[in-house]
Amino acid sequence: MVIKVFLASSSGSTAIKKKQQDVVGFLEALKIDYAQLDIASNEDNRAWMRENVPGEKKPTNGIPLPPQIFNEEMYCGDYDTFFDAKEDNTVYEFLGLTPPPGSKEAQQAENSQKLQNGSVTEEHPDDDTTRKPAEEEEQEEAEGDKVEDNHLVSEAEDELVSEEEEELRELEED
Repeated sequence: MVIKVFLASSSGSTAIKKKQQDVVGFLEALKIDYAQLDIASNEDNRAWMRENVPGEKKPTNGIPLPPQIFNEEMYCGDYDTFFDAKEDNTVYEFLGLTPPPGSKEAQQAENSQKLQNGSVTEEHPDDDTTRKPAEEEEQEEAEGDKVEDNHLVSEAEDELVSEEEEELRELEED
């Protein structure tokens, strides 16, 4: 699978140039194979890109701006969706690629798979602790709460009520 990045080599916009450099630099850093396809000097590339960006992803004027990213014929997204995937550590998923073993994205996928399969504990490689199941955490949080008049009241709500009652008493005394 080849990742195709549609770029404009002679763009007058510094914002577009910066976005293009950001995408290409990140792909190079991850050692992901990609092909740069210039839409400024090759009319076929420009036409192919414009035809294959889905309608709902095109701007209001109908002409998508570079960089646009594809995995072979499959549209992945533009710079904004790439940036979101980068921030969420889901670039491989965004590109339709399998993350390499040991990458953050592979670890996230593994942890997600464990949770979907009903695994009770989640291991964290950064520390040697395991995470308690959600039911135990909820139970421990609820232990700090108390029941008043058949209503569950948290400690924070209890303090707020006490402050309000104190203010009312002060007003009644005045």
